[in-house]
Order: sequence, then C-alpha cells, then structure tokens
Amino acid sequence: MSRTNPPSGASGPGSVGLGGARGTLKRSVQATFEEPHDRSTGYQPKVRITDRYRIVGFISSGTYGRVYKAVGRNGKPVGEFAIKKFKPDKEGEQISYTGISQSAIREMSLCSELNHGNVIRLCEIMLEDKCIFMVFEYAEHDLLQIIHHHTQQPRHPIPPATVKSIMFQLLNGCQYLHTNWVLHRDLKPANIMVTSSGEVKIGDLGLARRFDKPLHSLFSGDKVVVTIWYRAPELILGSYHYTPAIDMWAVGCIFAELLSLRPIFKGEEAKMDSKKTVPFQRNQMQKIIEIMGVPTKDKWPLLPTMPEYNQLNTLANSMTSSHHGHHGHHHPHHHGHYGSRNPPPPPPGGSNLEKWYYSTISHAGPPGSNANPPLASLGAEGYKLLAGLLEYDPAKRLTAAQALQSPFFSTGDRVSANCFEGLKNEYPHRRVSQDDNDIRTSSLPGTKRSGLPDDSLVRPAKRLKE
Repeated sequence: MSRTNPPSGASGPGSVGLGGARGTLKRSVQATFEEPHDRSTGYQPKVRITDRYRIVGFISSGTYGRVYKAVGRNGKPVGEFAIKKFKPDKEGEQISYTGISQSAIREMSLCSELNHGNVIRLCEIMLEDKCIFMVFEYAEHDLLQIIHHHTQQPRHPIPPATVKSIMFQLLNGCQYLHTNWVLHRDLKPANIMVTSSGEVKIGDLGLARRFDKPLHSLFSGDKVVVTIWYRAPELILGSYHYTPAIDMWAVGCIFAELLSLRPIFKGEEAKMDSKKTVPFQRNQMQKIIEIMGVPTKDKWPLLPTMPEYNQLNTLANSMTSSHHGHHGHHHPHHHGHYGSRNPPPPPPGGSNLEKWYYSTISHAGPPGSNANPPLASLGAEGYKLLAGLLEYDPAKRLTAAQALQSPFFSTGDRVSANCFEGLKNEYPHRRVSQDDNDIRTSSLPGTKRSGLPDDSLVRPAKRLKE
C-alpha cells in the first residue's frame, strides 16, 4: 500500500502535538524534527489532509463514507481531486473503531496497483484520526449524470460518436481490469466517470475482487453484488462461481441505457427476509425475460445446475400463462417503451432484443422531427455488440477483448479518445455542496444531515467474513 511521505516543507513539531509551545522552540530543534527520518523505525511525522488539500465541497455519501472535491494547497499537488473519507464501523448508534473495513483494504490494495487511462487513478492514501482518506483524480461527470442530461426536455439522444467513444473506453478499462485478474462487480452508470476532456474512467472499486486465487468461491464473500438492474442472470440464478462475464453483462446494460436513456431491465429489488437469506430476484429476472426471452439449456448448457433453476421455471410458466394468446401479435407502436408495459415474453428460445434495439435507435430522434434518427447510423453492428454482451450463457458472452474487436468500432464514425469531441453543448458540472464541506468536522455515520443521498440500499452494509 502506498504511504504518503510529508513534503519537505512540512512542519514536524506541528504534527506531534507540541501545541502552543511550538513558537518558542529553538530553530535547531525544529531543524532536527524536519530532518529526514530513518523510515524503518520510530514515529513517522505526518501531514494532515488539510495541510495538503483545500476542501472545495461535498460530492456524495454512501455506506462507505463521504466523497469531497478538493484542490492542492498552493497549487501542489496540481489539479482537482476527489477525496474519499471512509467512516468507521458502526454498531447501532455507538461508533466503534474496530480497524479498517475489508472493503476499504480491498479498494486500497487494488487501486494502489492499477494504472490505466480508463480506470480512475488513486493519487495517495492518508491516515488521520482513525480515518482513512483515499485521494483520487477528479472527474467532472459520470454516465448517470450525462444520461440524465439527455432525458431533459426536449429529450435528445446521446450522439452516436459519443456512444461509440464511451463504449470503447469503458471496454478498454474492463479489458485492463480483467487482464489483471480484477472483477469490478458493481459497474453501473454512476460508477463510470468522465473527465472534462472526455476520458472515460471506471471508478468505485469498493466491491472489486481479484479472481486469480480466491480463498473461497467468490460467492462466499459478499452475498449480494452489483446493483440489481445491472446484475447478470447467473448471479440472479444463484451461481456460486462467477467470472468477468458478470462485468460484461453490466457493460451491455450500460450500452442499452446509453441508447434508450433508461435502464433496459428496471426490476424491483426483493429485500432480504429476517433470516438474512438472499431472495430470488423474481421481478428482475422477469424484466430480463421480457426482452431476452426465457433461457434454455440448449443455449446455456449449465443452466439446469443453477441453484434457482426451479424458481426460473416457475416464473417462466407463470409469465407464459398470464400472457396466453398474446403470442404472434406484438404491438410495434409500443416498442419505444419496451419493457414498461409488461410485453408478452417471446416464445421459448426467442428474443425481443432485436426489436427493442431497432425500435430504440429508430425512435431516438426529437419528437415530431422527420430527419433521419441520429442513432440509426449505429446499425446492425451495434445490435451484434449488444446481443454479444447480453448473452445468457456467461461462457459465450463477449469478453472485453472480443468486444473491442467488434466491427462496431471499426465502421462508421472514427472512435475518438475524447467522447465529447464535436459536441456543441457542454454538460453541466458535478454539483458540489457547501453543506458538509469541512472534512474535519463532518458528521459521522448515524447522523442524517440535509437529506443527502445515501446508497445504503445499493451496497451491502454488512460484509460477511471471507
């Protein structure tokens, strides 16, 4: 793990609690404190986070803690930063300091080793007052914010060249993670950062895991992984051993959302019962079946081995019977809102994805305009890429490396390293609040302030032992 060494100008005595006596010290004693120490022994003088960074404001909070925007003091370090402050473990309302959480250790160790233009960069880690601060490069936007911007009236699609660049950079980041044996496990639009210069960066590795030498099956660590709308079918069906294919399903869901500006599989999450058993996510599986059809063992040989296979059959049977007689006459006018009106499931082995895709790219223009729909240029190659990412069988699902070779990226618009290239409109900057911008006195867990968002529903608050 990287450790921050104080800059040469740091005042040693100030950080070892000499308080008011500091001004009366002789210069020679100060000089002794400021001399380089043998770092293998004794106390390490430390620099406080606020000595190095000026906190500009508060960005967001979650179960892990809070994120702040900061700049380097006196221009050093140069640039803008996002500082993630981990909060201590909490038992009831009593805050107990029991050490560093598993997820924090995992995120620190992984981020310290990762170095790629499409993965958010960890600049340093600082420890102060039993709190851990991870300092990341700052990104002005994220995909959730960009998608939301395009839903504002008049609703307008994300331009095809932008979609292409975002997808290429996202896949490039995934390929790097997977090549280095890292599963992200929580890919969703809110975790995909975009800098003001149009660089796409995968962020929030709080749930990421190495998968080369796990001590147990990966399932045994965190029982619930990946926000439900982006969760791969093998996870919903209770698979114990999963692969980078779970990230690729999420990338497929993100691709679909960039096209239609709404989650493609927007299910309602079933909550855990009092026995803390993980429920079958029936509604989410139903949303997937409505577009992708019922998975079959012909197309997915290991399907019958899934723990929730019987639940899947029960669900498929109930969907078929409730829509009995609907087959054979789909309503083309409803395709623009596919999935929002409970369309009938396709026949066994069939899929509505192609209809969903072509209706989405052909209805994506501004209402009432007769011009060619802007997304139509994505064509058949866009569909092939989407279908390859949303393949039921994880063994057949496209890998990041395979997806990068898709003709989708080599035909039509040239893929730009800047996803904003050629855009006239600027996206609004990330909202930074002044409500809780003092990093030293910010509220601790258990104290709700100002209705700030908390993703405790998204992240498992309790982590099981590995």
